[in-house]
Amino acid sequence: MFDISDDLLKQFKDKLHILHDDEDDNLKRLLSFSYEILCEKCGFFDINNNEQGKSLVFERARYEYNDKLEYFDTNFLGEMSSLLIRIEKERYR
Repeated sequence: MFDISDDLLKQFKDKLHILHDDEDDNLKRLLSFSYEILCEKCGFFDINNNEQGKSLVFERARYEYNDKLEYFDTNFLGEMSSLLIRIEKERYR
């Protein structure tokens, strides 16, 4: 399980307008799992230095948080494909 920093958690909570701390452990779990899934689908990226990847992690975690995960792959296929291509291009530089 990928360790989610407090700063990353704060960014995610700010995006979702979550003001309480009651769900922090659950949100960290959602972010960690989303990061791992996207790394499997698109290739490894540094979540702290890849804004496109971080945005997709946040969106996937948001979909899961709202029990709409079944729509994520369809709605973000283009963005995931773009991230995959970008990661592969950087890998071969």
